[in-house]
Amino acid sequence: MRTFLSMCTQGSAAGGGESGGKTERLETIVTTPRRTDRPATAFRPARLRAAAALAGAAAVVVLTGCSGLEYREDVCSEGEYPVLTVGGTGSACVSDGEEPPAGFTRYPEGKVPQQVDDKWDVYWRTHTLDKDGNIIDAPDAG
Repeated sequence: MRTFLSMCTQGSAAGGGESGGKTERLETIVTTPRRTDRPATAFRPARLRAAAALAGAAAVVVLTGCSGLEYREDVCSEGEYPVLTVGGTGSACVSDGEEPPAGFTRYPEGKVPQQVDDKWDVYWRTHTLDKDGNIIDAPDAG
């Protein structure tokens, strides 16, 4: 880095005054040594990468509305199927190959909830099956 310093001095002639005055100009260049222990751009690539990653993450959130980051929980574990309480909104999971326990029945085909809060999970909160297998409004859906 260079810094320029200027200095002007004014001398006077024998008669004084400005008419015989002499002006000298001294210009000095002061050089400040550069640091040589690391390049001046050492942190720029890392900062640039961090800024690019942050901008990319922000773009994903803005463009997808976080829908790509949504977590959905299955109603039952692998190897199980959901069953519904007859006349109520309760449910349970039964191992594949086993029959539902007393007081429970299978969901009607095509109306089986797969994930918590999916279309059929929400539907069966206010509906149930009667003892004849008919879909009715759930009595305790209040």
